[in-house]
Amino acid sequence: MEKEHPHTMLTEAGDCPRCAGRTKERDEKEYRDLMNRLSRVEGQVRGIRRMVEENAYCPEILIQVQAVTAALNAFNRVLLGNHIRSCVAGDIRAGRDDAVDELVETLQKLMK
Repeated sequence: MEKEHPHTMLTEAGDCPRCAGRTKERDEKEYRDLMNRLSRVEGQVRGIRRMVEENAYCPEILIQVQAVTAALNAFNRVLLGNHIRSCVAGDIRAGRDDAVDELVETLQKLMK
């Protein structure tokens, strides 16, 4: 199933004019923190896979899946906080008022 792009105005080539060229330079501490969190999640998912391969009891697998979900939620909270403090605040200071609309749209997608 193809995932819908977060912005609806794609060009014929499938590019999004609102995203074009947008990247985020992260300082070393932020980068390390995010990567460490993702590495832990990867390890947890590999552990769940092993549990399934070894026919672990369902409730024990479900508990581990919930732990992964909580870890991803924590990752999202950290990333979102960093995004608001840096990207959104910078865009607003630069006069790009649609940054608030973009943030609201992102929050709505996260709350589905």
